[in-house]
Amino acid sequence: MTSVDPRNDLRGRARAAPGAAGRWRAFSLLAVAYFMTAVDLLIVNVALPTIGAQLHFAESDLQWVVTAYAITFGGFLLLGGRAADLLGRRRVFTAGLSVFTASSLACALATSGTFLIVMRGIQGLGAAAVLPAALSIVMNMFPEGTERNKALGIWGAVGASGATFGVLAGGALTRYGGWPDIFYLNVAVGGAALLLTRRVIPESRLPAARRRYDLLGAVTVTGALVLGVYAISQAPDAGWTAARTLAQLTAAAALLVAFVVVEARAQEPLLPLRLFRLKTLAGSNAVGFLLGAGFYGYLFIGTLYMQQVLGYSPMTTGLAWLTAGLTGVVLAGPAQLLVTRTSVKLVMAAGMTLTGAGILGVTQAPAHGSFWADLAGPFFLTGSVTWVFVPVSIGALVGVTERDAGVASGLIDSSQQLGGAIGIAVASTVTATRSRSLLGRGHAQADALTGGFHQALWVCGLVALTAVPVAFLLIRPDAAGPRDDHAPGRRPGGGEATQCDPAKQRSKAIQ
Repeated sequence: MTSVDPRNDLRGRARAAPGAAGRWRAFSLLAVAYFMTAVDLLIVNVALPTIGAQLHFAESDLQWVVTAYAITFGGFLLLGGRAADLLGRRRVFTAGLSVFTASSLACALATSGTFLIVMRGIQGLGAAAVLPAALSIVMNMFPEGTERNKALGIWGAVGASGATFGVLAGGALTRYGGWPDIFYLNVAVGGAALLLTRRVIPESRLPAARRRYDLLGAVTVTGALVLGVYAISQAPDAGWTAARTLAQLTAAAALLVAFVVVEARAQEPLLPLRLFRLKTLAGSNAVGFLLGAGFYGYLFIGTLYMQQVLGYSPMTTGLAWLTAGLTGVVLAGPAQLLVTRTSVKLVMAAGMTLTGAGILGVTQAPAHGSFWADLAGPFFLTGSVTWVFVPVSIGALVGVTERDAGVASGLIDSSQQLGGAIGIAVASTVTATRSRSLLGRGHAQADALTGGFHQALWVCGLVALTAVPVAFLLIRPDAAGPRDDHAPGRRPGGGEATQCDPAKQRSKAIQ
């Protein structure tokens, strides 16, 4: 039996790649799946008071309906990306979508808070397989350069709008149906996507790859995140200097160190440390983490402020967030064009500046404020977060070869989701600590809650603004800019890779 040359296998798959119309059909289905996973991080936000009342949640445990999903989602994204590369991207996408859809049905049928939190964790596990597989398929369908930038620009806009439109959808479904309808929606969309997947999406995987999985890496990084987020969320009750809190934070740090050691020694690491030699990739992931921490924390706190202080219904809260969502959609097209004509870092820095300013603007909203006078302006401003999601999505894949497509896709999604999980936990902790302090001094409940929310929003806004100097320091000035397409010895679209990939060059010529 003759052996198969991996290069010939790559060339064969390039010839079999779908044409332009097929690529965009597949992209549409993948984007719907991505939108569903992005929406699900925060779609339950506006329904939290209702869920808490019906399932008898303690106030301090409500955040776990959100963070249980975010932790497993972010913690297993890297493993999902590596599995997609080795087992087949469409296969892993299909398996993840099946788990996500089935666990969504279980969430809808939940009759206790504990069961709902467990199912939300399993739902995040399914999303951790769906998202990196989907983005890896996108990366392999579109050649690096203008066409990929266009696809990733739309992809970034889907992620940015998913968070805000998720809050609107959650409000509408809770108002006109009930909170279980939030999860029934996933069942309907996920089921339809599963029926179309084999027909529309091409299969791909690394040829002749050894199937080794870094389970120890996945366990250590996920354990570190679970412990860290749990310690932060429980600190207001246990005390920041309590032995339990310090022990949990120390254990989380030790597990993170263990993860780095494991990755440095593993033959097939979950996260190849050599990827961080790509400066734009490293910088984009750092900004993605700060984006998740600042923006998702802001959405979480802003939703609670509108419902618990201003007395908005879930539907009204969702409509209020629509202002940010519409701004994001409008700015998505210009974001992709600006990245192509200028650079990743300039658009990213502008987006984080506007987003941070908008978050800080909400800190001026009083306990008895109104939407148009106090919230509309900052909300419109934070819609410019699209100018961060788009360049982050592009920059995180600049110079990445097909060998690392899945893990690089998982890495950027992991950075954002883990940032979101930690950001929500920190924002909740800051709010609880400050509000209790104000109540103890005799402040009215509305004023105490507002003071707590304001302090949390200051933290979220400053975290977002921290991403601006990070972008300027870590990201190449010409990444994804016009000079990339013509610079000698560099790959189109940013080309920080040290060598050309001949299979991709042949694929470009064919397409």
